[in-house]
Amino acid sequence: MTWEKLTKSEVISKLNTTENGLTSDKATKNLEKYGKNALKEKEKESELKKFISQFTEPLMILLIIAGIIAAVIGDGIDSAVIFLVVILNAVIGYKQENKAENAMEKLKSMTNKTTIVLRDNHKQEINAEDLTVGDAVILEEGDSIPADLRLIETYDIKVDESSLTGESLPVHKVDCEVTDDSHDNMVFMNTQVVSGRAKGLVTSIGMNTEIGKIASMIQEEGDKQTPLEIKIDKLGKTLGLLAIIICVIIFVLELLQGQPVANTFMTAVSLAVAAIPEGLPAILTLTLALGMQKMAKNNVIIRKLLAVETLGSCSVVCTDKTGTLTHNKLTVTDSYTTDKNMAYIISGLCNNAKVDKDKNTKIGDPTDISALEYAINNNYSDNITQTRLHEIPLDSTRKRMTTINKINGKEYVLIKGAPEILLSMCKYIRKEDKVSEITTEEIKTIEKIETEYTDKALRVLLLAYKEIDDYSKYSAEELEEDLVFVGLIGMMDPPRKEVFDAIKTCTNAGITVKMITGDHKNTAMAIGKQVGIENPDKSLTGPEIDKLSDEEFMKVVKDVNIYARVFPEQKVRIVKALKTNNEIVSMTGDGVNDAPALTTANIGVAMGSGTDVAKESGDMILQDDNFSTIIYAIKEGRTIYSNIKRFLKYQLSTNIAAIITILTTTLLSLPIPFNPVQLLWINIIMDGPPAQSLGVEPADVNIMNTPPNNEDIVSKANLIHITLIGIVMTIGTLGLYLYEMSIGSNHTLASTIAFTVFVMYQLFNVFNCKSKSKEKNNTLKYAVIGSFILQLLVIYIPFLQTIFKTTAIPIMSWIPIIIVSALIIVAERIIRLFEKKVI
Repeated sequence: MTWEKLTKSEVISKLNTTENGLTSDKATKNLEKYGKNALKEKEKESELKKFISQFTEPLMILLIIAGIIAAVIGDGIDSAVIFLVVILNAVIGYKQENKAENAMEKLKSMTNKTTIVLRDNHKQEINAEDLTVGDAVILEEGDSIPADLRLIETYDIKVDESSLTGESLPVHKVDCEVTDDSHDNMVFMNTQVVSGRAKGLVTSIGMNTEIGKIASMIQEEGDKQTPLEIKIDKLGKTLGLLAIIICVIIFVLELLQGQPVANTFMTAVSLAVAAIPEGLPAILTLTLALGMQKMAKNNVIIRKLLAVETLGSCSVVCTDKTGTLTHNKLTVTDSYTTDKNMAYIISGLCNNAKVDKDKNTKIGDPTDISALEYAINNNYSDNITQTRLHEIPLDSTRKRMTTINKINGKEYVLIKGAPEILLSMCKYIRKEDKVSEITTEEIKTIEKIETEYTDKALRVLLLAYKEIDDYSKYSAEELEEDLVFVGLIGMMDPPRKEVFDAIKTCTNAGITVKMITGDHKNTAMAIGKQVGIENPDKSLTGPEIDKLSDEEFMKVVKDVNIYARVFPEQKVRIVKALKTNNEIVSMTGDGVNDAPALTTANIGVAMGSGTDVAKESGDMILQDDNFSTIIYAIKEGRTIYSNIKRFLKYQLSTNIAAIITILTTTLLSLPIPFNPVQLLWINIIMDGPPAQSLGVEPADVNIMNTPPNNEDIVSKANLIHITLIGIVMTIGTLGLYLYEMSIGSNHTLASTIAFTVFVMYQLFNVFNCKSKSKEKNNTLKYAVIGSFILQLLVIYIPFLQTIFKTTAIPIMSWIPIIIVSALIIVAERIIRLFEKKVI
């Protein structure tokens, strides 16, 4: 239904109701027709289906195959370890699914339990879910609005819509006879009545309300993959295809050379295990889990494991204004007073708010609270006794509030309100206890200061008074004429102090910050300037966005950094447009209105003080609501992603070296230097601890001074680099292997030396993968020492010699082993120098 420009009688007719609501019979029929006033959920998957789906990821399938292969070749221990990793990943994924469902539960819990309606011309208290279209609802101060209502009677009602629209100030509402603006004469489910009262007719319930539309969007955007998931999936498929091709080639070549089928099969399967980095999910899980723990200690709660690295990849941070960049607290930030004491008294006494600092409670209109706190902070009540005698309340026409107060035995008219109205009512000005007639120059000065304040998007109040003898002698008009000017105060929801530096760091890191708010355009632009958002003068409002086609919007979305007066579906459109432009988008927010965009973004960042719906919709939660904490999270995410690339580089160089070594010996019709058990040892045990230690490497020194890296997790350049390292390992391994064979060493010793030099390559190569950081990683040192000791045990312990088919290596043979394997560090430096010259 559309409600624009409908009169009160047309609204009543359209809803088929009356000014005093429905009859009980009509309400029952409408309930049958429209259903309950409740948020509905999409059908849920069975728990079993959700758990089984965890095993369908490409890398998980490859791991399962690797586990089966390990079992087939008789390695029960490694098979058990692989399957343990598979099950662990499945359990973690299962527990972290269905954010949308959780968000829906929170949305349902937010709806009112009871509400007051008129039925059969009588007031009744009913369950909110039994409310139906056409019901007449009575709203009082403090009520939570139970459905979307068209207002037909209003009594100075103000509604807090910040949780729905993001607007920081309460919205003054009027009935539909006063205005045909549907936003001004409608109120929406789950917003709050700040002051006043009203009567409204229910136009929408349940999923047809504005909050219901948000619920629908959350459900539609339920599943999304992080950049890392996409890259890992791609890598898994590539490695799987490579493993199949290599296995077929080796199997065919071995058969053509007359090798026994059983031996050929064992070699092929061993190589398949070597081609697949079985330890990758375990190391990935461990690295991300350690990152989660570290971030939790710094006020960042991660709700989804793979989301840890996504902030590190993000190129755009879309942030709400209210409560995220700002304090979500209207505060007097600027003041111009000609008599400070009198300004404080007017701010404190011409006021209906209540503030108790001891109990940390604040009641009243945010403007009044702000003015009262300004007075309290300046000790306005010291040495005065006062009594309020009379009040002329604020309304939208008068735009001012007036009180009559007896202060220290004298009567005063105290007044605060809109400068454009009150300044013309001021005949005098008070300067430090002296009252004189206001001059033209003084008026110009006041007007200039007011303009400066409004240009900064401040809400400006003029403060004035006059002394009288007996207020009962005066009419309302007489009380408010010939006033004495004492000052202007400008208030706003100020930005957090640390936000400017945080946004500057984002800029240095190649990350664009975009403000998306439901607040006024001027306010948004002013805050944008203060916090350092780039091009704050270039902005778009929600209505302006609606006028653009998708193609037109796609062209401008990257350049515009301030979006104001934006509704939930427009936030989602902005995020989707950015993602279509190949941006990795992070969206921060705290309100119900932010939930769909949090769900749509690559990573949703909810504020700790925000609504439960926002928290359930987000991938991560900032417990301290501090925008600068996002910078810490971005840095940590980048570090984690870099470390994932480090251990991938390390593990893949091992895998490629093993493949090239076996493939070369097969092509040359030589005995393969490694047996299947040794290959498993290299691939699972020797790669394990060193690779895991790379997962906790400290951050590179320049990690926040480079743009986000959104290339493949293993780029072509990296793959060439890794392959060259693998070739160096192959040459050194086969060189020592053939040398030992040429000097008459038996195959067992030659194989053990080849096996050991290959292991030593890994222990030296891990240092090629370290970060450029001044911090030390002692875990890496212990991992290398531990791995070396394990290798010595395999070589020299008789029981293990039987399992691994090794023999003791003579002391002198260790000299060429260490020299040859240490050359991998030299090779790394040479390759890097060559890469720099090419670049």
